[in-house]
Amino acid sequence: MEFVVDKIHVPNKHSFITRKLEQLEKRPPRIHSHKNFELNFVVSGSGRRIVGSHISSFNSGDLVLLGPDLPHCWEVLEVEADAPSVCLVVHFYENIISSDFFNIPELEEVKELLKQANRGIWFKGEQIPRMQHHLERLLGLQGLESYIELLKVFHLLLKMQEREFLSFPAACPAVYAKDLEQINRVYEYVFTHIQEGVRLEDAAELLHMAPASFCRYFKKKTRQTFMQYVKRVRIGLAAKMLAETDKQITRICFESGYNNLANFNHQFKAMMGETPSDYRKNFR
Repeated sequence: MEFVVDKIHVPNKHSFITRKLEQLEKRPPRIHSHKNFELNFVVSGSGRRIVGSHISSFNSGDLVLLGPDLPHCWEVLEVEADAPSVCLVVHFYENIISSDFFNIPELEEVKELLKQANRGIWFKGEQIPRMQHHLERLLGLQGLESYIELLKVFHLLLKMQEREFLSFPAACPAVYAKDLEQINRVYEYVFTHIQEGVRLEDAAELLHMAPASFCRYFKKKTRQTFMQYVKRVRIGLAAKMLAETDKQITRICFESGYNNLANFNHQFKAMMGETPSDYRKNFR
């Protein structure tokens, strides 16, 4: 798995740039880092997200704020010709947190939020669609109007209390290169067998570990237990099918690896905040 240190160019007389990125085909995963703060919003697409020491699945609506030097990668696993993966990305120029840009008392909370971003912050909740609206507006604005819209973005981020820290602060890239190769073998196993059944013993055997040792290793490297990861993959797969197909919920339940509809409904609501039927209705 490739690791690259990038240089993000922010044009002169600009404090930040906003871009819409589309991926039309599946590509090899490319983990990278840069000196810029980054706000990343997934409009459409699904796959695996790597942020520092944390690895999990992502779907549309994924919103993450990253600090400088934090390795990251959004690996798209499925791309359809008529439905490319799309994300909106904001990059700030290097050292912006110590510049005059935020050097006023009213933005002290924003500066504190940016300091916390060295661990990667995953934002969730009902205000996600509003964030997409503001980021899409940023694409077409310049000058003072873009600055005002950016303040609205930060204001909304501060209001979103449902958030999760994803990783330890940025560390030496060599650490990730060594462990990600091993973890990626586990990912491939989970995604290949998610519908027919995933066994802890089989995953541990891939890394030549006893189940207990494997569980400790996986949690240390990904900040989640193996079964929590499997659950996220299952629910992510179910959410994708609910959003993109007309399959019956009972069928989706079984195709995402569950053998009990009541348990599937309970697990889906616990993770997504709404029932499968409500998720499908609200998504559309």
